[in-house]
Amino acid sequence: MPTSRPLWTPTPQRVENALITAFARRVETRHGFRFADYPALWRWSIDRPERFWGEVWDDGGILGRRGERVLVDASRMPGAKYFPDATLNYARNLIERRDPGDAGDALVFRGEDKARSRLSHAALRDAVSRFAQALAAAGVVQGDRVAAMMPNLPETIVAMLGGASRGAIWSSCSPDFGVQGVLDRFGQIEPKVLVTVDGYWYNGKPVAILDKVADIVAKLPSVERVVVVPYLGAAAGPGDSAPVRGALAWEDFIAPHAPAPIEYAELPFSHPLYILYSSGTTGVPKCIVHGAGGALLQHVKEHRLHCDVKPGDRLFYYTTCGWMMWNWLLSGLAAGATLLLYDGSPFVRAGRVLWDYADEERMTHFGTSAKYIDALRKTALVPRKDYALATLRTMLSTGSPLAPESFDYVYQAVKDDLALSSISGGTDIVSCFVLGNPTLPVWRGEIQCPALGMAVDVFDEDGQPVPPGRGERGELVCTRPFPSMPIGFWNDPGDAKYRAAYFERFPGVWCHGDYTEVTEHGGLVIYGRSDATLNPGGVRIGTAEIYRQVEQLDEVEESLVIGQDWPPGEVGDVRVVLFVKLRPGLVLDTALVERIQKHIRTSTTPRHVPAKVVQVTDIPRTKSNKIVELAVRNVVHGRPVKNLDALANPEALEQYRDRPELKT
Repeated sequence: MPTSRPLWTPTPQRVENALITAFARRVETRHGFRFADYPALWRWSIDRPERFWGEVWDDGGILGRRGERVLVDASRMPGAKYFPDATLNYARNLIERRDPGDAGDALVFRGEDKARSRLSHAALRDAVSRFAQALAAAGVVQGDRVAAMMPNLPETIVAMLGGASRGAIWSSCSPDFGVQGVLDRFGQIEPKVLVTVDGYWYNGKPVAILDKVADIVAKLPSVERVVVVPYLGAAAGPGDSAPVRGALAWEDFIAPHAPAPIEYAELPFSHPLYILYSSGTTGVPKCIVHGAGGALLQHVKEHRLHCDVKPGDRLFYYTTCGWMMWNWLLSGLAAGATLLLYDGSPFVRAGRVLWDYADEERMTHFGTSAKYIDALRKTALVPRKDYALATLRTMLSTGSPLAPESFDYVYQAVKDDLALSSISGGTDIVSCFVLGNPTLPVWRGEIQCPALGMAVDVFDEDGQPVPPGRGERGELVCTRPFPSMPIGFWNDPGDAKYRAAYFERFPGVWCHGDYTEVTEHGGLVIYGRSDATLNPGGVRIGTAEIYRQVEQLDEVEESLVIGQDWPPGEVGDVRVVLFVKLRPGLVLDTALVERIQKHIRTSTTPRHVPAKVVQVTDIPRTKSNKIVELAVRNVVHGRPVKNLDALANPEALEQYRDRPELKT
């Protein structure tokens, strides 16, 4: 339901002080333009990419040699090249922003209520120096892979920056991955060094992993050195873990090396920096290779211009090292921010642990998932009652569409003077297509705007742009090249898999796979993944449309919806099937089913109403906390799920197999 007034409008002072305002004025002065509003600035940024990305380099103070050319082969997608003559080092841009002796916080860490630490900028520089020297002594050279099976610790960032300073390629996952899940990823890229921990904390409990690490390393012949951070220490157990081939404790690995000036390798703009992975729920994960310059430039743009991250700000994002938001968070150092790191469950202390952190560490930017915000809403936690949140000015949400009711909750329960930025992009681009803007109003249920420099559009089935503001939906696309397009996929001769993944649907256009609408305000609403879109009677329905309605009901904690082929065994129509996880102690009965169906019918259309509503006790999700409709759909239809190790809770799938409710 459209609303006539925004939930939040920035004050004139906030608009005046925003970094994007200063950026626009600088561009106007240099190039003789006059931008009437944000859409005009955005249009210029995609029509003049050479000028725009050159300005982003200068505005962000990128350390390196820019060269004369900004973009060549601009008409090729893929195939365009940004800054082909430039050289830089990603690590240098994150570390050398401060005075060498700066004692201010670079990293602050909390591991639930079990561990706390902080690292100054000077200490971070020294730690990276020692780790980089240790990597050199271990024979790591440009192009070698350094992999990590790590929590979101300061040591993880030190290891990544140490490798990047030498031109090594970084790849990480979280320590809760199973053996096969790690091998499916790292086995493809053959790392020389593996960084890991003895275990981690989750929901107050220690989880030792060295036996698992020993099994993994035994099956990764490329690994020559394993570096173990003693995160659990004595809590890891009596020390009867299997020996890990090539293992050294972190302190022993760096012990021979004293802090010294870091020798940064000056590398081409497109030198590989990260290998990230597709979710892997439909097969072995794709290894997506991202370049240093593209990732850095995109993140600097997003942090500074879209999130208004300024030097001295304190940036937090709840993420694991298996989600691209960890990579995104890390680049906040290039904007001059202090990074606030957290590892473990966000619901320690009845969901208060992150709000304790926000107040005590003067958080300015609070980043989390849409699911976390919805869970807080369900528990009726009201942070503004118990916390001052005096410094908090931006809240970010991603991972899945943020429901309109969650927008309401943030402004009612967290803070009314807050830029709520729903953002969306992905592992594929290690950045965002659409996100926030501190100078624009926030409208209920909407992502504020397309990102600067990103030629975002919405196409219908025939590849034609969908008119904005009419309620029509289509595929989120990007019609022009951008710097953080992947270099390619690892071991993908001729870029065959890469092209098939993004450019097969609309040749020469990036098709992202999100089912999307452009609103009358110029914002966007994402209704879910296109491959999970429901199609009853030939009418496309985004899964988020149903989740929004179902999860308003107090009885429902979470839900998952699929389309079931019906009648079975025939190619034809589908019926909507809704699985619900109810609050503890509740049982799904006829009355509740009817209430759910009536609520959906009243709030949407008869097409949205599920033909079947089925109770489950768990919702399967990936390691990055995204629900997996496609895996459930495969189970319901008796098809195999190809990569169970991609899931955080694969055992949950058994609840969806051979359900008698779905036989009739």
